[in-house]
Amino acid sequence: MGKLQRLPVSVVNQIAAGEVIERPASVVKELLENSLDAAATRIEVSIEEGGRDLIRVWDNGSGISAEDLPLAVAPHATSKLESADDLFRVKTFGFRGEALASIASVSHLRLQSRPAGHEAGSQIEVRGSEVGPVIACGCPEGTAVEVRNLFFNTPVRRRFLKATQTEMGHIVEAFTRIVLAQPKLAMQLRHNDKVLFDLPVSDQLLERLGLFFGRELAEKLIWIESNVNGHRLWGYAADPSQSRSNARTQYIFVNGRYVRDRSLSHALSEAYRGLLMVGRYPVAFLFFEVPSEEVDVNVHPTKIEVRFRDPQQQFRQLLATLRQKFLASDLTARLEISSTPSPAESAESVSDPSAPSLDDFFSRAGTDSQASVAPPLQPAAGNQSSTTLPPFQLQAPAPLPRTAPLSFLPPQSAPALALSVPSAVSPRDESTNSGQPFNGSTVQSPPTSPTRDSPPSTHPLAALQIHNSYIIVETPDGLMLIDQHALHERVLYEEIRSRVLTGNLESQRLLVPEIIELSASEVALVTDNCAVLEQLGINVEPFGGTSIALHTYPAMLANLPADRMFRDIVDTLTAGSQTPTRRDLLDSLLHMISCKAAIKAGQRLTPEEIQSLVAQHHLAQDSHHCPHGRPTALVFSKSELEKQFKRT
Repeated sequence: MGKLQRLPVSVVNQIAAGEVIERPASVVKELLENSLDAAATRIEVSIEEGGRDLIRVWDNGSGISAEDLPLAVAPHATSKLESADDLFRVKTFGFRGEALASIASVSHLRLQSRPAGHEAGSQIEVRGSEVGPVIACGCPEGTAVEVRNLFFNTPVRRRFLKATQTEMGHIVEAFTRIVLAQPKLAMQLRHNDKVLFDLPVSDQLLERLGLFFGRELAEKLIWIESNVNGHRLWGYAADPSQSRSNARTQYIFVNGRYVRDRSLSHALSEAYRGLLMVGRYPVAFLFFEVPSEEVDVNVHPTKIEVRFRDPQQQFRQLLATLRQKFLASDLTARLEISSTPSPAESAESVSDPSAPSLDDFFSRAGTDSQASVAPPLQPAAGNQSSTTLPPFQLQAPAPLPRTAPLSFLPPQSAPALALSVPSAVSPRDESTNSGQPFNGSTVQSPPTSPTRDSPPSTHPLAALQIHNSYIIVETPDGLMLIDQHALHERVLYEEIRSRVLTGNLESQRLLVPEIIELSASEVALVTDNCAVLEQLGINVEPFGGTSIALHTYPAMLANLPADRMFRDIVDTLTAGSQTPTRRDLLDSLLHMISCKAAIKAGQRLTPEEIQSLVAQHHLAQDSHHCPHGRPTALVFSKSELEKQFKRT
């Protein structure tokens, strides 16, 4: 007798349920997708005890006829496919024909349905593998599915269900994914007879985003849209200030279906490169509309993974759309105080004997070594509102204009000053500085062209350094607080990157090579990345054993000991658990070099240096963030200041 045998249908269904039905939220997802395929305009979901006791989904869709009810709970029975070719142009959410059969195999399921125009409905019940007869019943038009005692016959799976609140959280997440993709669908969610969400039909996705994720986030969302070869991308991407510690608030939909795609997630991360700190993730709600034959949804039973015919097209479209939008947006951080102190708190702060008084403040103002005032900055005649910057591009397409957050230019007489950078690098001629990338070796003032007929400024803009780390700048709309290290680091980073891409980064040759001892693994790593190091002006060669001879290094780091600088570069090469790409490695080294070369927090600046550094703020393309993702400035609006001083 042979050892092979055909598995019973009940066992096959339970095996399928193991892949499709992971927890109560999986049941909710499958039933909601069936309702969408039935062209429902209203769906009501009722849950008891986190889905353990009851999951009920009702919709007003097309319904199921009495003769089709037995097939509806049978495996691999569907009305959504007619041939194998239909798998390559799926336009529905479900198509496998196994959801209801899988759910019924691990629960007590009752299915009631009444198609439009029928006087009565029909009902069928399934308990595990036992399918009951079809009987007539009274019910509204549409379909209602009740799932009770989930995993009653698979005790191990039921035992591993989490707490009621946890399972309900997963159900709300599944509900949210459908709600965001279908704003024109009225939906309701109840838990233990308590209404959690009752959403009417809406044309405004932003309203639902505010409801589910908070009004503060909704107000920081940026609309994006593009259409490339019939592939439409639209949705919202959040301001970098709204980043999260995980990627759970990244929602990507393809033809209305929530998906997870590593390529698209990577494109999203690349678009925010340099705008977020390490360990922070962007927030985005993105919708792709592509021809059904261009995407394969038959990848996994959960249908949460898809494959594109040309994944690079979606990658490039997402990356380019976001970067161009960010370049056209002012992402400078703005301080918003949501609440004012209570009268009791105000009285307490006033009566505190340890609190400094106004007399103390003014008595220190004249002698405080932490304050340095730059001469007033006069607005440029004839152009007080905006300036044009080159785009952020690794290659060189047509430039994209951007309005600078600062609406002033320094006077023509402002000198070009070096800030913590050796003089070995010659500055660029000022006559070619306008609209060009900033020279990393100096902080220069762009030229202005005041006319004789220009009226004199009646409201000069001034800059003030405090704590030897921050610069306060008056703006027409309030004031800006600049982090001097972060801003200078961004300016240097963009200049160095521009020079690396054009092969014009200056290097300095040592008269006597610096011999540096490394470990064997570090020597191998340095040897493997010699080509990358040469792009940065670093020339090394083995010197026997575990020694490396350093011949040249970036001229911008001439004020740092060569051995210490090179060890920092080696540490950057060894950082990270995964093997980085050449681009990632080069970018990390550029971050390190610009950070080392930039002025430091706590470094005293002269008034001229303050003025020259502020003048560069509008020249950097991503001046609102340093290369590591920290904000370079905070903006305090005039209206917020007036609010805090009780003027409004």
